[in-house]
Amino acid sequence: MRWTGRPLDSIRLPTTAMQFNSIWSNIFNRLERALEVGMKLPFSLSMAMKYLKPKRSLVSVVTVISMVGVALGVAVLIIVLSVMTGFDEVWRERILGFNAHVNLLPASGRVEAWEPLCAEVEALEGVEGAAPLIDGLVLMQLDDRVHTPILRGVDAERERDVSLVPERMIEGQFSLDYDEIVIGSGVARRMGLHTGDWLSVVAPQGLVASDEIQLPEELRVAGIFHVGMFEFDEGFVYTSLSTARSLFDIKQGVGSVQLMLNDPMDAPSVAETLRGSFGNAIYPQTWMEAHQQIFTALQVEKNMMFFLLAFVALVAAFSITNTLITLTVQKTHEIGLMKALGFGSGGIMGIFLWMGLVQGFIGTGCGIGLAYWVLHYRNEVLQFFSREWQLDLLPPELYQLSQLPARTTLEDVSLVAGLVLLFCALAGVVPAWRAARMEPVEALRFE
Repeated sequence: MRWTGRPLDSIRLPTTAMQFNSIWSNIFNRLERALEVGMKLPFSLSMAMKYLKPKRSLVSVVTVISMVGVALGVAVLIIVLSVMTGFDEVWRERILGFNAHVNLLPASGRVEAWEPLCAEVEALEGVEGAAPLIDGLVLMQLDDRVHTPILRGVDAERERDVSLVPERMIEGQFSLDYDEIVIGSGVARRMGLHTGDWLSVVAPQGLVASDEIQLPEELRVAGIFHVGMFEFDEGFVYTSLSTARSLFDIKQGVGSVQLMLNDPMDAPSVAETLRGSFGNAIYPQTWMEAHQQIFTALQVEKNMMFFLLAFVALVAAFSITNTLITLTVQKTHEIGLMKALGFGSGGIMGIFLWMGLVQGFIGTGCGIGLAYWVLHYRNEVLQFFSREWQLDLLPPELYQLSQLPARTTLEDVSLVAGLVLLFCALAGVVPAWRAARMEPVEALRFE
């Protein structure tokens, strides 16, 4: 079979494409010189670089487009994984600032002697503080406005050792006298409350008591906190232990004891130590166990995004395959000449495998650089889209964020780079196999 059309190298390109190709040619020449400094390239790699060297032809432009596709795929993957990692760290930081690292739950009933227990666990290595907690659902009412948050009864002084809430006051102070309550910013906004306002609070079980109906407690708003998470700012309020006991009809004791550790990641080991000390009487629940669903959901979402966006890089790899197959047709005569001179099939395969890898390396390197550039200016990019297209991509009332979080890890970059380079190497297998099985006589007859 003979090629009767015009040689692909003879197809000239429009001016714009030629200009773009000249830019790529300059980059490639610099790369080639850098590789040749102080080292002698293997023949297969040298031939691969020769075939990839830009010319003013259609094949060269298709090669550049393939590498641009690889670069975009790498950039998108790294950007998405970095943003997902950033969100994961933001949620983790806020959850750890609002909740205890280890929560000591009684096997049954309540923790009666909580003060000696706090003193005992605070003496353990790695424990920064301990505080009692009584929590439960309550109904709050102000005129015709009703809300049902979780009420936390705490010791105001000890709470400062286990929670960042006392430090996140935006109005009033973290004062918890008998008739005082501290509410989240979301609760204040929903009910139109300010410091000094009074509201009615009652526990649901108090409305259905068998002997008598419990009257609502009238509590004064002593302060308003803001931790930056919708679930906490709108779902929680604080009061004193004595007020909580009155609302939930608890005679004595507390529901649990919260522990703050020097290092949150030590929670499993501290919990194991506590299990050995208290046996079955107390169950130490770590923050990982308490919020497992949230972090599992974030990890699953990150994995799914990676899986779906990996197809972008796979499509780019297919375009490399197409380019290399076209090149095997174009270079059939040269391949036949090399085989006639004794160059083996393995060496021929090596040329095209190297071509796939070189395109992958260049595309991956450019993609990593592009990803870091976009992530560095991510907030400016976000503001540009918000301003030009009126898109609210990061609603502050939902995410409570002024900037887009992102954190790039070496693990994510290595995973993306390794996967894309594997795709690009596999992209050269079919063209390499096709070129290696050519018979020298038939290849030399090709024009």
